[in-house]
Amino acid sequence: MLPSQALLLAVVFALAALQALASDTFMAAVYEHAVILPHPTQEPVSPSDALALMDKNMDVLEGAIKEAAQQGAHIIVTPEDGIYGWRFTRESIYPYLEDIPDPVVNWIPCTDPSRFGPAPVQERLSCMARNNSIYVVANIGDKKPCDSSDPSCPRDGRYQYNTDVVFDAQGKLVARYHKYNLFLGENQFNYPKEPEAVTFETPFGKFGIFTCFDILFYEPAVVLVSKMQVDTVLFPTAWMNVLPFLTAIEFHSAWAMGMRVNVLAANTHNTSMEMTGSGIYAPAGARTYSYNMKTEDGHLLIAELDAHPRLSPASPPAVSWNSYALSVERFSQNDHEFTGIIFEDLFTFTALTEPGGNLTVCQKDLCCHLSYKMAEKRDDEVYVLGAFDGLHVIEGQYYLQICTLLKCPSTNLSTCGQPMETAQTKFEMFSLSGTFGTSYVFPEVLYSGVQLAPGEFKVLADGRLINQNTTSKPVLTVTLYGRWYEKDPPRTDQASA
Repeated sequence: MLPSQALLLAVVFALAALQALASDTFMAAVYEHAVILPHPTQEPVSPSDALALMDKNMDVLEGAIKEAAQQGAHIIVTPEDGIYGWRFTRESIYPYLEDIPDPVVNWIPCTDPSRFGPAPVQERLSCMARNNSIYVVANIGDKKPCDSSDPSCPRDGRYQYNTDVVFDAQGKLVARYHKYNLFLGENQFNYPKEPEAVTFETPFGKFGIFTCFDILFYEPAVVLVSKMQVDTVLFPTAWMNVLPFLTAIEFHSAWAMGMRVNVLAANTHNTSMEMTGSGIYAPAGARTYSYNMKTEDGHLLIAELDAHPRLSPASPPAVSWNSYALSVERFSQNDHEFTGIIFEDLFTFTALTEPGGNLTVCQKDLCCHLSYKMAEKRDDEVYVLGAFDGLHVIEGQYYLQICTLLKCPSTNLSTCGQPMETAQTKFEMFSLSGTFGTSYVFPEVLYSGVQLAPGEFKVLADGRLINQNTTSKPVLTVTLYGRWYEKDPPRTDQASA
């Protein structure tokens, strides 16, 4: 046998062995954490006081990590801001930051904590992962010095980043991600000069990671899934719920379905700021989730996921989102259209005046078609079909196309679009579609009490969002939430100091 043939056989056997070790499924965990917050201050606290607060939060996270590992979880995601909170100025957050190296350095902080200077937080997170043989995902702050040779260097001589880190089951740092799309008020942080597409391989699939507000933009979120072909997205977030379309459980589960990828979403828990809603989501729907505005308790979620969801028989088919809607004429010419505001966006509405029927409402290039039948038409509840086709400009600038079946808070049509958490009307059937110009559409069904409907609806290959059977609970909204990334305005530079 020639040496080259022997080498080839060795490579083939090695690949076969790796394939045998790879898992078809894995156990995932997320922890929704009620963060212990610092006292608001404009002045920096001492490093020891900062570490004391972070240790209090890490004590709680360590308990959740141990429990998840005992229940067989391979990986756990903890929330954005989960270790120190969010009450900071640029100056006051500095004692909480550490220098986080690029993972190429091959570093296990648990066994070599001083290699890159003081890193007590990274050391402890690394030991949590190593001691429990579990991948640990956490959100902390990174600091990087700079000087006048860098024209973008902030006046205080350092960059500060909102940063996700991942430690593998041996405690090694395997991923570091700097948040690119900062939310309003995150003035304590800089954004990286270029978006980072961070991925890493595991025996149970290829993972990508980004943070909170990133999910609404093309980079890095869509790039990781569409171009980098990750199997699972790790998603630490501090998500403030906004009804009717942007509650955490509603949008994150819809994003997983629309992108045909697993999402592990860990939210912070703070009811005074409308922060709750974590879940483990697959392309076919939520595997488990939690939404709790009644208590201030944290919550651990664990579920099994397909390691390679695109290859799973349960994975939904690819969708042509406008195929059906473009093939039909307008269902009706309604002379009673009116406008209403949802999250400062001006929608065009038409009311569902009959117990069942077919309706169309249009705005600009988007026409939304609805076929429906209510289980019972109530006189004290009003539902509308709505359309929005335009640029959203409140907490960011991004282009939306939205078709929605929506319950109004009262029979007064001027209230349509305002937040509403309860309903009494069930639907025997609904079919919602739209003439979308984008291929990125996220299907949402939200029930009364802000509850998801896993397994009760599906999206057909021609773009229709339909229910499987009579809805088990009253409906708040049925929505196709489209993002037209190509129409987003050019990104403007954010303040660097």
